[in-house]
Amino acid sequence: MNESEREISKLEGAEAADAPVSLSPCPPVPHSSLPLSVIIAGGGTGGHIYPGIAIAQEFKRRDADTHIVFVGTARGLETKIIPREGFNLELIEVAALKRVGFINRIKSLLMLPKSFLTARSLIKQFKPDVVIGVGGYASGPVVLTASWMGVPAMVAEQNALPGFTNRVLARFVKAAAVSFEEARLFFKEKAEITGNPIRAEFFDAPAKHPSNVIHVLITGGSQGARAINEAVIGALPQLAAEKDRLSFTHQTGENDYYRVRDAFEKSGLKAEVMPFVEKMVDEFARADLVISRAGATTVAELAAAGKPAIMIPFPFAADDHQRKNAEAIENAGAGRMILQAELTAERLAKELLWLVYDPQQLSRMAEASRKLGHPDAAKKVVDLAMRICSKNTSTFTS
Repeated sequence: MNESEREISKLEGAEAADAPVSLSPCPPVPHSSLPLSVIIAGGGTGGHIYPGIAIAQEFKRRDADTHIVFVGTARGLETKIIPREGFNLELIEVAALKRVGFINRIKSLLMLPKSFLTARSLIKQFKPDVVIGVGGYASGPVVLTASWMGVPAMVAEQNALPGFTNRVLARFVKAAAVSFEEARLFFKEKAEITGNPIRAEFFDAPAKHPSNVIHVLITGGSQGARAINEAVIGALPQLAAEKDRLSFTHQTGENDYYRVRDAFEKSGLKAEVMPFVEKMVDEFARADLVISRAGATTVAELAAAGKPAIMIPFPFAADDHQRKNAEAIENAGAGRMILQAELTAERLAKELLWLVYDPQQLSRMAEASRKLGHPDAAKKVVDLAMRICSKNTSTFTS
């Protein structure tokens, strides 16, 4: 057993499992004139931050006076995104316990007492009615401390395989809002499938039926993905013969932009190549097929827009969770998965041409994808939060 596992064992041994809350609607409690107070903890990446923002916006939609506080770290994207979205952000010092070297793990463990004390201070200061962990380093100490202090706490898990932090928190929280059936195993009766809250605009994308020209959106994320870019460059000569049946939008990231652009120009295929796509919602609406990674937010956006996908999971994601996401989508008939270790130009061209030659299959995949969408995900998460909450008012009925 390594150091982080011993630390978690101590925490788990010190506390009895928190009894799960009944997931059926609870009886109303006396009305309170005070606005609701909510702490949303976590961050690091957009995949954790944006669902948290969607949840916060749903609270605010129901009652503009709701007091929302985010808790994150100084190293995460939350320092840029959360203030820009108009919410307050408090910072906590906490670092990774997993996938780090021995020295860094020791440093992280030594930092934990301060993390818990800071979390305790924030909870005493803001007096939340409910604490919601959305994943990421900050989520652990805040949600765990809330549970120890008797504050109702829950997690929102975006992936088919819950992250390390949420797996640890599973026994301490009262409820878990999950996006995949596969995640139920880790939270058992505490789990409720709500879907992953994302921007509503993705659900507004109209259903698109493949025409004579199949439009393909390729994205490896905002920074691009070298492995995907390389495979596409290699596949273009094999796709060139279908230049009358294919068109592309390719988000390359800054580093590979010129190489990818030049390769498309040489191939004669119609393509819009750009380092970064400013309006991704619009590109999703245009696409008949998406080639992408399999992060939780990407998967949720694919389902919301009803887009079939060829997914290449990032192999170094924590606990290989992107592979689990892609497997869930493939099992639902909404996409195809190519592991990065098996990604070649030939394999990518073969998968793409198979779908180009079978537009009915593409349509079936699109229909299966849309069935996985949860347009009311944020509403369901807030409903679940209210059911475990120590304060429930008529203002917050959905």
